[in-house]
Amino acid sequence: MAGIKMALKTLVSQIHMTMSPFCLLLPLLLIFSYTSLSSQQQNLTSFSISNSPWRPHNNTLLYSPNSTFAAGFHPLTNSLFTFSIWFNFPNATLVWSANLDNSPLILSVEASISITATGHLTLTNSSATNLWPGTAIGNSNSSLVLTEDGNLVYGNSIWESFNYPTDTFLPAQNINGTQLVSKNGKFRFSNSSTLVFIAHNEPYYSTPSAFLQLNSDGSVTQASKTSIISADFSSDISNLRVRRLTLDDDGVLRIYSFYLDNWIAVWQSIQEVCQVRGICGANAICMPSSSNSSSICVCPPGFRKSSSDQTACERKTALSNSTKFIRLDYVNFTGGSNQTDLKVANFSTCRSSCLNNRDCLGFMFKYDGQGFCVLQLDKMLYGYWSPGTEKAMFLRLDSSETETDEPKFTGLTTLMETTCPVRISLPIPPEESNSTTRNIAIICTLFAIELMSGILFFWAFLKKYIKYRDMAQTFGLELLPAGGRKRFTYAELKAATNDFCYANAIGKGGFGDVYRGELPDKRIVAVKCLKDVTGGDTEFWAEVTIIARMHHLNLVRLWGFCAEKGQRILVYEYVPNGSLDRYLFRESEMETIDDRKPILDWGIRYRISLGVARAIAYLHEECLEWVLHCDIKPENILLGDDFCPKISDFGLAKLRKKEDMVSMSRIRGTRGYMAPEWVKSDQITSKADVYSFGMVLLELVTGSRNFEAQGSFMKSEDWYFPKWAFNKVFKEMRVEEILDRKIKHCYDNKMHFEMVDRMVKTAMWCLQDRPDNRPSMGKVAKMLEGTVEITEPKQPTIFFLGDE
Repeated sequence: MAGIKMALKTLVSQIHMTMSPFCLLLPLLLIFSYTSLSSQQQNLTSFSISNSPWRPHNNTLLYSPNSTFAAGFHPLTNSLFTFSIWFNFPNATLVWSANLDNSPLILSVEASISITATGHLTLTNSSATNLWPGTAIGNSNSSLVLTEDGNLVYGNSIWESFNYPTDTFLPAQNINGTQLVSKNGKFRFSNSSTLVFIAHNEPYYSTPSAFLQLNSDGSVTQASKTSIISADFSSDISNLRVRRLTLDDDGVLRIYSFYLDNWIAVWQSIQEVCQVRGICGANAICMPSSSNSSSICVCPPGFRKSSSDQTACERKTALSNSTKFIRLDYVNFTGGSNQTDLKVANFSTCRSSCLNNRDCLGFMFKYDGQGFCVLQLDKMLYGYWSPGTEKAMFLRLDSSETETDEPKFTGLTTLMETTCPVRISLPIPPEESNSTTRNIAIICTLFAIELMSGILFFWAFLKKYIKYRDMAQTFGLELLPAGGRKRFTYAELKAATNDFCYANAIGKGGFGDVYRGELPDKRIVAVKCLKDVTGGDTEFWAEVTIIARMHHLNLVRLWGFCAEKGQRILVYEYVPNGSLDRYLFRESEMETIDDRKPILDWGIRYRISLGVARAIAYLHEECLEWVLHCDIKPENILLGDDFCPKISDFGLAKLRKKEDMVSMSRIRGTRGYMAPEWVKSDQITSKADVYSFGMVLLELVTGSRNFEAQGSFMKSEDWYFPKWAFNKVFKEMRVEEILDRKIKHCYDNKMHFEMVDRMVKTAMWCLQDRPDNRPSMGKVAKMLEGTVEITEPKQPTIFFLGDE
């Protein structure tokens, strides 16, 4: 090498003396070309003693046979490196790094990897100390190779990187007996089953059985011979994807699948990130952000951000002898020096227990009638907000605290009220006056003003009467209840929806499209434009009349309507979370967790079923007139911010006196949810809605459409969803096989069995083929509440299949 450089320098010197300056460009180009060639990247399939030493600036990489993985010095800055293994894809993802005490080694430019003459594999930094993890001693012929499954192997399996994992497990890697540590060093996956917050050595999640191996089809084999299945599980060899199991810096264990140049999370251990210990500091409350994949730390009333830790909070005013409590709904603190779990008779007893303890910082109470009370003593750690807690935290503040803002954490007890009390107060009357003349003058003046106003209003009425008389008779406005909803103009609704822009479309109802709109008073509304105006007048006025008279927490509110220029438009309250089907059913096989809305846990699904049952019971039994919905299905059940269900779309409703039977001239509803009497042309009663609700209730448990076969070997023409579920639960006694696969791993037999059992038994009674065998909706609600005993149901059949 030195000889070549010397020859080139001599050549340049001679040319410089004999030729013009222009000709000097040729040797300079030769020198530049030589330098460029010498700095090109060197790709290795194995590293041996002949390649030693391997330094960061050698620009050398070690590749697996098919170049799926690469290993080498990975730059952190211009002068700092780690020795790592990564996927050889765009945006290289590290899967292993040489580490010391569970922390990646930070190497300088002086670092080098060598194989000594005695066969030792060494990694040294600026010092001569061998930093290579573990002991790797072979012979002078031993080499370091990177296998196609991502395992870095030295010699004849003398040393393997699979035995020293960092934050990632790969398929074919033995998990049992090893542990993972997140890159930030805050969390550990130990014993192949437990996630631990390292700072306090506190576990916050545990799998039912230890993990043994991540499989290439997206499943994880466990010690109990069961498996965890990812959202894109596939046993088709042609569709295998690259996968990894990683403990992320937020403390959540996730399975990732590489698809379309992106890593997609297809399974995660914890659905709510805020339940991870250590996300927020002392006194702070963790809340999910709008992206549903990250979190923020919020200070409760009476607290402010700590100056030393931005994730923690400190009191504004220290506690004195005089204190008060402020309620924070859905807030739970799971850490403290001593969380005393009490069984109390009522709320007052729990509050008194906290007041009598100087170390009590607050208490948690659950409105379930079971006397649940937890005193928060000494410190408040690991606070988070989640509707699934079903608790309220009563925070203790000093009485002098001037906090006047309304708490951000509300909704637990207020949701239990179906009506809002109205308090009307009259002003204090003025003192009596002896001035009779003044009183008479005031009375006469008011009478004159009223008389003139009456004349003006009557004149205006006569002027408009003829114009609107025929329209009122044509459209049946006389049927609207007194004090009915607001009547909007077409121009107002056109402006509110930005000329019914396609971008504002939020769905399709039974008879038309639905748009999102904003009224001048900043209210957000859902505007439903009915199609087929000529043939749809009956349904339009049925929906306006029915909903205008309904007042229930679980029924969608009608704010107004429009009937002009041939348009029939309904204006509803806007329910932000959309319909139930978006949370239960996968829209396509390619859909993953990141594409979906949050998964509904068992507690929320139970509250949804109970709210819908109470609303239908209200329509059937508590209204002055008998209301049949006739189209109960997940698409017509909307979810509010707190997942409170609201029934919508009364376009198919039928209004009759309670003692009458209903005979329909045409089939109404959606196939799959219609009762058998629709097809048999029998008289329709409220039991038709009971059947539809039973099908929805069964779908809430299984997370699948009723017409989708669930791995059965029956012929498609003999398939009947309720019969399949009945056989699994009551004959085969395998209730776990009908549970929703997305939250099946969250099912706890002790905690959830009674709830799921009531839902399944109630659904079976609702799905009886004969209307007389089905319970009323009022009894259905009580069956779900657990206030009445549920007997063993009969096997549901459908009339054209018969009993078996």
